[in-house]
Amino acid sequence: MRDPVNKLISFLDSRFHGNDNDYMMHNVPQFIDTEDKIVGPLTAKQLGWLFCAGGILLVLWNLLDFTSFVIAGLLTVAFFGAFAFYRPNGRSFLSFLISMVFFGVRPKIYVWKRDNQLKMALKKMKIKKPETGENIRKKALNQDKIQEISSLLDSSTTTWKY
Repeated sequence: MRDPVNKLISFLDSRFHGNDNDYMMHNVPQFIDTEDKIVGPLTAKQLGWLFCAGGILLVLWNLLDFTSFVIAGLLTVAFFGAFAFYRPNGRSFLSFLISMVFFGVRPKIYVWKRDNQLKMALKKMKIKKPETGENIRKKALNQDKIQEISSLLDSSTTTWKY
């Protein structure tokens, strides 16, 4: 008789490393960025916006005369139709309007403008570039300096001269 540990190991092994003909234990969700359709081609958000438009149209029908109802109704249908169906740049119209309001209200912060900062820095520094190689002096090494450096490197106790 097998002990319980071996039973568990064989069960887990058969469960997770089964035959090639076995199917997977769990389905992996696909198309998670698309919303579920509730009624026909309409999603729950679209139905919500359309029900809100219908409720407002019902209130307007009871409060206004016919000509003002038609004008207000067209504006209401256009407004809620945009919320339900119009998707600028793949975003919902509500998030588009919120972004537009924040863009208008928040201050515009520019983190770095390279051209202006570079020009200002060059004006402050007033760097002169050498025109030719004549202006650049090379440090000459003579034989005494080379001997001094060589003795510093060869000796075990070095004393640096500054």
